[in-house]
Amino acid sequence: MSASCSKHEKADVVILNGKILTIDETNPMAEALAIKGELIVAVGTSKKIKGWIEDGKTDVIDAGGRLVIPGFNDAHVHFGPLDPDFIELRYTTDPSVITEKVKAQVERSKPGQVIRGGHWFHEMFIDKKWPAKELIDKVSPDNPVLLDRADGHSVLVNSYVLKKSGITRNTQDPFGGEIQHDPLTGEPTGILKDAAMDLIRLGDVKIERTPEEEKARTWQGYLLAMKEAREFGVTSIQNAGWGDFDAYENLQKEGQLTSRIDIGAPLTGDTSKLLNYRELEKKYPDSGNWIRFGYLKAFADGSMGSSTALMFEPFTDNPASSGLAMWPYEELEKMVITADKMGFQIGIHGIGDKGNNWILNAFEKAIEVNGRRDSRHRDEHTQTLQLTDIPRFAQLGVIPSMQPTHCISDKLYYEKRVGYERCKGTYAWRSLIDAGSVLAFGTDYQVEPLNPMEGLYAAVSRKDRLGEEGNGWFPEQKLTMNEAIKYYTLGSAYAQFMDDRKGMIRTGYLADIVIVDKDLLTIPETEIMKTKVDYTITGGKVVYTSGK
Repeated sequence: MSASCSKHEKADVVILNGKILTIDETNPMAEALAIKGELIVAVGTSKKIKGWIEDGKTDVIDAGGRLVIPGFNDAHVHFGPLDPDFIELRYTTDPSVITEKVKAQVERSKPGQVIRGGHWFHEMFIDKKWPAKELIDKVSPDNPVLLDRADGHSVLVNSYVLKKSGITRNTQDPFGGEIQHDPLTGEPTGILKDAAMDLIRLGDVKIERTPEEEKARTWQGYLLAMKEAREFGVTSIQNAGWGDFDAYENLQKEGQLTSRIDIGAPLTGDTSKLLNYRELEKKYPDSGNWIRFGYLKAFADGSMGSSTALMFEPFTDNPASSGLAMWPYEELEKMVITADKMGFQIGIHGIGDKGNNWILNAFEKAIEVNGRRDSRHRDEHTQTLQLTDIPRFAQLGVIPSMQPTHCISDKLYYEKRVGYERCKGTYAWRSLIDAGSVLAFGTDYQVEPLNPMEGLYAAVSRKDRLGEEGNGWFPEQKLTMNEAIKYYTLGSAYAQFMDDRKGMIRTGYLADIVIVDKDLLTIPETEIMKTKVDYTITGGKVVYTSGK
């Protein structure tokens, strides 16, 4: 349906009496809007929009002065079916809680059944020490246990897993990985970092469910994930890596796809694989609005939390290490040039200053070899930068795809890891914007919570979640709330080549809209994370309401 609807046509949905932050520079604020089909057909005053109402047919939402904004677009998320048996360890401070939760899950499981959990963060522990296998061995003698660190770059496993995997004190570290050893005994502690996680073997794990039961459980997991997204107002998801296209097609057929999704694939220099990607791209084209083929993902390095981020200089708290490269630079560059030549968008995970420098170098080389185009290649995370690299993002057209909550989680230990001076280039949102970059915001869920309110709070405060005195960590990098919302909506749409039809409340744009219960533009920062979504509208349909 064309956005230029005649005056005789009526809307399917109308929102009146709102405080609408449009993110449209030509019309920044409005009171009301009208939707027909999937599109916004009018934006203006409540008096004007009332003309679009047809009694008995138009769904009228009275915003009652509440803030109305574009739907959140998570530019970097690891999305998929949720596991109801997953042991949630986020925000755990007492390591003994891990023991108790594993014990409880083992008691509900059969011998040999895999026990999975994660999101622990050892810097939040009372002793701030890495956990070890002894924490879980006694309560899990007959079950493999894998508990991921919050960043996904380290895992704690029990002795059962080490034995099945053949990992001993003599096992060599693989390229791009580390097997942590006890400094006194030399034995593996149970912590495996990055590529060392590929060594894991679970042995003969007993099958607990029939294929039909497993399928039903997976389907339920997708429904739970979609429910979580719409309750948080996340109307678009950009999956950072591979996903099951068929599963999302089935969700769409069943009317259960309530968030739009891009699904990418691993970066490769293998042209035969790239040609297969091209076929997927044809099936799920960027001209589509719901299920689309996204960018090709690679890792330059590990994480700061796991001390595997690739740095130019050694870590301040571990002078023996400068982190880990996931690829030799020459191989990374070759993959980038090959995929760029075939027209793919590329996103590379970069945490350390050297890792991010490598990413920029590879993208610059691709321009030199293949010529400049509107590639919108992405640096995923962009966490630690040399100050001299900041202008290069805009110069090369590279998008800093960043997750604000990483800042307020990682600030607990960042200066300890790399020292004060190197932190000046950490989460440098303001500096990147001032240099001409377009940011794309997301969460890195499930590494961090999916709730965008935590990201907005982080972007404007740079303070930990409990609140703290002062102006925040390196406050010169803070954003305004308007900017934070912009980069969580229009900025993310730009990163996926959809800023021509998504990310603003503008006539002709997709009707992805959120109404929240607090005015994010005026409330104290302490109230931001308490803000709830009252309505989520995706594609013109109300997919969630709080009932308020």
